[in-house]
This record gives sequence, structure tokens and C-alpha cells, in this order.
Amino acid sequence: MSDNHQHHIVSYKTNIIIWIVLLIFTGLTVGAAQLNLQSLTVFTALLLATIKGTVVALYFMHLKFDNKILGFFVIITMIIFSVTLLLVFLDYGNR
Repeated sequence: MSDNHQHHIVSYKTNIIIWIVLLIFTGLTVGAAQLNLQSLTVFTALLLATIKGTVVALYFMHLKFDNKILGFFVIITMIIFSVTLLLVFLDYGNR
């Protein structure tokens, strides 16, 4: 059984940069929770969580270095999830 896959090693410098980026976005999330954004609170929280999730998926799940079809499937899944979430919020908002 031959292994034709190449493993990508992320450098320590890149991991530290990603860690700092995630810390910054976590701080932004905490800061946004302290603000009174009224109807934008949920949108802001979901946007920041999406950015953090994308960074984690790209680097820690190695989607950035893997086959592009996997990234395509992740994007399609996120679009379907976003549409479902949008429909739920629209229904909830009209009650």
C-alpha cells in the first residue's frame, strides 16, 4: 500500500500568528458582547464566529493545503447552513 499523500507541516511562526489572530477575534467577540448593538448583536456574533471557524478550518484542519474539492464541499455545506439559519431567523422575526 503506497502513500501518495504529502503531509504539510505548518511552521511554529504560522501557528503563533494564527493563535494571535484567534485571540484578537475572541477579544472582538467579547467586546461586541459588551456593546448594545440591538438587532446586529446576533449578526455580529455569527460573523466573528464564522471568521474564526474559517481560520481554524483552513489551518488546523489543513483545508488550505488539501484537495480543492474538499474546500468546495465545505463551502457548499456552509451555504446550505447559512440559508437554513436565515430562514429560521426570518421565521422567528415574523412572530
